[in-house]
Amino acid sequence: MTDKNINQEKQAVIIEIRAGTGGNEAGLFARDIYRMYSKYAQTKGWSQRILDSNISEIGGYKEIIFELAGPGSFEEMQHEGGVHRVQRIPKTEKSGRVHTSTITVAVLLKPKKTEININPGDLQIDTYKASGPGGQYVNKTESAIRITHKPTGLVVTSQSERNQLQNKENALSVLAAKLLQRQEEQDLSKLTAERREQIASAKRSEKTRTYNFPQNRITDHRINKSWHSLETIINGDLEPIVKTFRKLKQ
Repeated sequence: MTDKNINQEKQAVIIEIRAGTGGNEAGLFARDIYRMYSKYAQTKGWSQRILDSNISEIGGYKEIIFELAGPGSFEEMQHEGGVHRVQRIPKTEKSGRVHTSTITVAVLLKPKKTEININPGDLQIDTYKASGPGGQYVNKTESAIRITHKPTGLVVTSQSERNQLQNKENALSVLAAKLLQRQEEQDLSKLTAERREQIASAKRSEKTRTYNFPQNRITDHRINKSWHSLETIINGDLEPIVKTFRKLKQ
């Protein structure tokens, strides 16, 4: 997708963060990265909305899906997708050993209503009770929503709101973004092999970024660049990284 196809003033971005290897520590890292993006969004004046989340028993995120909306939100966040790796000593680690954990970040452009047409007849919509850490139910009513898109098999959920209609709207937003991404990937498959590989390698990476706490260093492996201000960046000052990618595109 080229920048000229994106109206930056009105477009929004949907970001999925999922804990990978590393158990509870991965969930805590997912929480840290969500907090980083959230604080950066505040400095940019973007609106924020959690669409779905699954909290671990110690307060991390097994997964969290949220929307950021405002000028430049997709342009600045599009390079965050991929596998993020953290190297640090967990608070529960008594021997002082550094652990390595991973999360995955997916960045989806939220389509305009005219871009993706979803046939209601293609949807299977189920309701269930929202659950909190440890699996206990947090709502007595079945406010959580699960939508299955029958033609593709895509499944999306939302339980962040107490209102069933709002959860349905949130889930449909995620589904539309996933369908747009799927459509783009199908368009990509029609390109030449060389061009397809260039685009694909720019969008995805096995190991996108490493956050090394003992050395106070963040390294982005796609561009082989490091920043020695980890604490500042992870507290929401993402500008140095965003600025670097912006320069690469000029």
